[in-house]
Amino acid sequence: MRRIVFFIASVVVSAVFLWLALRDVPVDEVLASLREANFFWILVALLCGTIGLWTRGLRWRGLLNNRIQPVSSFYMLSIAMLLNQLPFRAGEVARSALAARSGVPFFTAATSILVERLLDTLLVVIVLGATLTQIPDAPPTITQAAGLFGVAGVVAVGVLLVFARRPQWARGLLAFFERILPFLKRLPLHNLLEHILDGIQPLANLRSAIQAIVLTVISWAFSFGTFYALALSMGIESGSIFVMTLLSVTMASFAIALPVSVAAIGPFEGAVRLSGQAVGVNAALSLSLGFLFHGVTILTYAIWGTIGLIVLGVSLGDVLKSNNQAAEPSHPEVQAVVK
Repeated sequence: MRRIVFFIASVVVSAVFLWLALRDVPVDEVLASLREANFFWILVALLCGTIGLWTRGLRWRGLLNNRIQPVSSFYMLSIAMLLNQLPFRAGEVARSALAARSGVPFFTAATSILVERLLDTLLVVIVLGATLTQIPDAPPTITQAAGLFGVAGVVAVGVLLVFARRPQWARGLLAFFERILPFLKRLPLHNLLEHILDGIQPLANLRSAIQAIVLTVISWAFSFGTFYALALSMGIESGSIFVMTLLSVTMASFAIALPVSVAAIGPFEGAVRLSGQAVGVNAALSLSLGFLFHGVTILTYAIWGTIGLIVLGVSLGDVLKSNNQAAEPSHPEVQAVVK
């Protein structure tokens, strides 16, 4: 019943945001702009999206201490991104379970994904904050919020780096909380903490940490490149294209983070429309670019996610089943989804 309610809520949220994005915009102009898009630049965007996925796969592999093959990490990530388009956002749980098939503990993989998210959030907030300074009419509240997110991201990454280099401090902190809250001793927190420490251990190595940061920058550069190529495909060549690219991609990434929606349809397009209008691009053209960017992104995930399912030898049902198995992480099924 809860899943049904969540699904209905996701559809409603997407519908409302899509209506807001389309409000006061002539649909025929949007369709005309999409029909006139240059196919060459669309192919370039698909290539950029693919390279961006590959570099993200390499980053994840590094965070797992290279315990899985580069091709496998790419396909697992692609499958996860494809599944994240579904209302229940089962992708990251499935990715952890797929990694478990290669001998990586489930919670270790999950922790590495958390580190990914922190690195991504930190970069996005920094870029967003820098971009907003180029927009004279940017609301101060948004700029301040971006700054607060940036500080929170730096603190979170800093804590992980400290615990990665001084794991005994994390164990001591847990022991302290167990002394003042004795009921915590009944929970398997020590085992969970060891998996978490295992997941962040690569950050203790300076080379691994730098590699993760560099690959984060490279992967996002290709994400920006995807949008830039699509903007060129629609004939947007004004001086504002660079600022629009940075603002649209960062705003769209926050829209994707909205947990209740269907493939972020609605919030994603609305974010790109607002970003375009902020730099002087008309609403119809901005919205057209939002639909195109979203479509190319999902198509990239669909192509490589489907190929990944075939290459790794799992069915979509097998992967989705891992979402339920994750409720019992110590169960052997989590260590091998369905071979």
